[in-house]
Amino acid sequence: MTSRTRPGAPRTQNRPRVLVVEDERDIADLIKHTLERGGDIDVEIAYSGDAALKAAAERPPEVILLDLNLPAVSGLEVCRLLRSRPATRHVPIIMLTARSTESDRVVGLDAGADDYVTKPFSTRELAARVRAVLRRRRDEPEAPAVYRGQHLMADFDAVNITVDGESIRLTRREFELLRYLVDNRNRVLSRDRLLERVWGYERFIETRSVDVHVGRLRSKLKAAGRQIETVVGLGYRFVE
Repeated sequence: MTSRTRPGAPRTQNRPRVLVVEDERDIADLIKHTLERGGDIDVEIAYSGDAALKAAAERPPEVILLDLNLPAVSGLEVCRLLRSRPATRHVPIIMLTARSTESDRVVGLDAGADDYVTKPFSTRELAARVRAVLRRRRDEPEAPAVYRGQHLMADFDAVNITVDGESIRLTRREFELLRYLVDNRNRVLSRDRLLERVWGYERFIETRSVDVHVGRLRSKLKAAGRQIETVVGLGYRFVE
């Protein structure tokens, strides 16, 4: 058996779905129990990379919790494949792994992950992260505006970012960071505010993560990257 849902727990279309991709059954069951305990989330488990790809293709979930060390297809490859498919390109992915070095985190983020949780982890923290992602997705505006500047053109509805006519590929987190900065252009946004509005929570990651993502976003935006200003001691501002 490669994937399953809790016996006796009927699916409700109104409840968001979380796909847990974890080959250690005890850990998978613990996560499932934690997330479903409130009765407002449905959890499906896939015990291998290929099973995860099949489950996500058949019915894309709202969030994916993805272990890196998987049989058959590695978590990194699963992440890359999910990001290459239109149906799952923008599904939030939280990686679960025992690897905790900075280089491991960078590899995971480069593969398309939105967040990174190292084992052993707090089930309460993990549940809080998942619920924050679901809350942020629920509150996302339905019709984002199109921004056109001297160098940057950002059609957030079509997920199309170009700089001087050249298409720019952003990770989901970079995309949402840019959108929030542009939506609040000419306003100074603190790192804590960006964590709350872009990441969806305030205390579970360091504000240094904001600096890293802003730096990567600036680099990808090339000439338009200069529009993201650092306001010393306060945060960041996107200027016209």
